[in-house]
Amino acid sequence: MDVNKLMKSFLGNSSGFGKGAATGGILGAVLGSKKGRKMAGSGLKYAGLAAAGVMAWKAYQGWQQGKQPEQATPVQEDDFRRVDPRFSPDAPSAGGEPFQLSLMRAMIGAAKADGHVDAAEQQRIFEQVEQLGLAADEKALVFDMLSAPVAMSEIVASARGPEQAAELYLASRLVIDPDQAAERVYLDALAHRLQLPAELVAHLEQQARKGLE
Repeated sequence: MDVNKLMKSFLGNSSGFGKGAATGGILGAVLGSKKGRKMAGSGLKYAGLAAAGVMAWKAYQGWQQGKQPEQATPVQEDDFRRVDPRFSPDAPSAGGEPFQLSLMRAMIGAAKADGHVDAAEQQRIFEQVEQLGLAADEKALVFDMLSAPVAMSEIVASARGPEQAAELYLASRLVIDPDQAAERVYLDALAHRLQLPAELVAHLEQQARKGLE
């Protein structure tokens, strides 16, 4: 199986700007919410997993430089060319698998944080996957990840260093509504398990808000 091909099909082109329609479509179906529908349209300004890496990098920079989260600037096209390679989704995870898979797992886990995916949502997921034109084995991988329980311990264990930990949190935050109690609890637990300082989490939250404006 060509994992890179699958990631690009599922999550959009991994470089440059775009709307991330595949990400919004599938994960929006999992969310089954107003925010999910927004994500399926224009809610995500940048395409693919590279966006999560760039936003996490900018947040990490701001935190290291001692800036206030409110001073954060939105991602610009030039940031994709300057980003620290430690934030690349193409890097290996701690377990050796492509970090893209770890990010996908984190996003799906976050989308399921409210604890249920009903029959209508499941049908929308299937329809979205069918439209991606994936090979049978690639579809099987996507369906397995969507249907199987996602353990937070598995997500946390995939982080190779604080940079990937920050990126996992940011990717999860992009598909979650922190105003919902169950989802806020999930995010807080994830930040704790990833050992992210509260000040860094604040920067990551600010970048996520700007990415979804």
